[in-house]
Amino acid sequence: MDIFETQDLTFSYPQVQVAALEKISVSIPQGSFVLLCGPSGGGKTTFLKLLKPELTPHGVRTGKVIYAHEEIDGLDQKRSASEIGFVMQDPESQIVTDEVWHELAFGLENLGMPSEEIRLRVGEMAHYFGISSWYHQKTATLSGGQKQMLNLASVMVMGPKVLLLDEPTAQLDPIAAEQFIGTLSKLNKDFGITIILSEHRLEEIFHFVDYVMVLEEGRCVAFDSPRNVCKMLSGKPVFAGFPAAARTYAALGKDDSNYPVSVREGRQWLSEEIDKQRLIPSDRAADSRTLSEEFALELKSVWFRYERFSQDIMSGTDARIRKGTVTAILGGNGAGKTTALLVMAGLLKPYRGQVKWFGTPIDKYRSGDKHRRFVSMLPQNPSLVFVKDTVMDDFKLMLNDTGNGKDKDQQIRQISEEFGLEESILSRNPADLSGGELQKCALAKICLGNPKILLVDEPTKGLDAFFKKQLKELLIKKAKEDGLTVIMVTHDVEFAAEAADQCMLAFDGELLAPGTPETFFTRNRFYTTAAARLAADLVPESVTVEQIVGRLKRAGGLADG
Repeated sequence: MDIFETQDLTFSYPQVQVAALEKISVSIPQGSFVLLCGPSGGGKTTFLKLLKPELTPHGVRTGKVIYAHEEIDGLDQKRSASEIGFVMQDPESQIVTDEVWHELAFGLENLGMPSEEIRLRVGEMAHYFGISSWYHQKTATLSGGQKQMLNLASVMVMGPKVLLLDEPTAQLDPIAAEQFIGTLSKLNKDFGITIILSEHRLEEIFHFVDYVMVLEEGRCVAFDSPRNVCKMLSGKPVFAGFPAAARTYAALGKDDSNYPVSVREGRQWLSEEIDKQRLIPSDRAADSRTLSEEFALELKSVWFRYERFSQDIMSGTDARIRKGTVTAILGGNGAGKTTALLVMAGLLKPYRGQVKWFGTPIDKYRSGDKHRRFVSMLPQNPSLVFVKDTVMDDFKLMLNDTGNGKDKDQQIRQISEEFGLEESILSRNPADLSGGELQKCALAKICLGNPKILLVDEPTKGLDAFFKKQLKELLIKKAKEDGLTVIMVTHDVEFAAEAADQCMLAFDGELLAPGTPETFFTRNRFYTTAAARLAADLVPESVTVEQIVGRLKRAGGLADG
């Protein structure tokens, strides 16, 4: 039995000529786990919202959406609320009460359920999700991972038959994300709940799901098993975001349907191939890049807390970051990464210690010069960057504010080409953009100011694999050729391994173990890349797929399949 069926589903937003979805016809079996992926702006969020009547966006829809053999337009509102659950990307946006226990009970109260039944359901759900120890806490005190788990539990307490999730791990650290995905798999297996999950973070998900559905430019280009989709899309831009094991398999010349989709499967295949061909992986290629002797930013024994008698977020933090490099700061939710970034930007003042830009304490700079000529910051919520009705107007405002107002059109054309921004996006209101489009536009606006130090908080949030690759190349180019110093806070370990010159871990008020991606990630077991786990002991000191493939090809084998 199919729980959902769409028949020639087409949808267009008001005043937008290109359809967001075009003739989508798919059948989703009851009890299946479906991964929905594809480029930013491809229609994933729109598709999910059309499966939930209360969230249907304003626009023109043609075709049919059928839920359990009934057209969704005629679905009773109470039934929709209880049977079709929806978890959003931003943990903050879905929480509506100030206490955990009340959040769990809120949906049931709105359905008019008796108090005794509510208590029983909430208690059972709190135990299942491990919420009992923070059941009476204020929701504002929870970490990002706890908030997202609470959102999931608050939906599950309603007893849904379907879970729709729109990039729920986008703001979670790798460990919290893995735990969240593991919980979804358990719900699917234990209770037969149908799960449709939209994600850009595919590494930990592929081996759990029954089907992979890929949307590109509003069209469904694939709907099949994970292995078959790997074979169908190998070599296409979207494949760049597929699991490291599958990408390694394809890059080494394999073209059958036996794609490994997990680290365990990948290690088994790679070990057998290396033994069979008696390969000795070549040494890691030496890094010939010469780093600047000048330090763009220094933290010297920095201490910071938000309130006088509160806990220190930074406790004697030291860091030195060279000019023209890309540095990645990783760590768990609540580890103080964003706080460190705000202190580096001069937006928060430490109560002890010193922050320097290019050898000069930041309090020596004139206030007007601080953020007009030296440092720019892209916050975690990119919508905060925009103040005008169109992206183009915001770009022009940035050029005026930073004194770069000459040849505006030329500068905007150049930055738009660099970031792959079409003219249609520039004319739109920032509020109407997808998460990925918004992130690209916000970063482009910041770069129009030509800062010397660029601080970015979660730069890859909402971005597809293809643009991540473009962003990586762009940041590396600006660092090498323009001398821009980039410091990013990120949960995206794969991006950090490929883009950064230096990685460090935020923990217990410090920035620990600064080192190259190779030294940093090969020393870690959990904060590391899938490629590093795949290659461990087999191709040592390899933390990206490119490094694994390059060293095996230089060893003289595997490349011909």
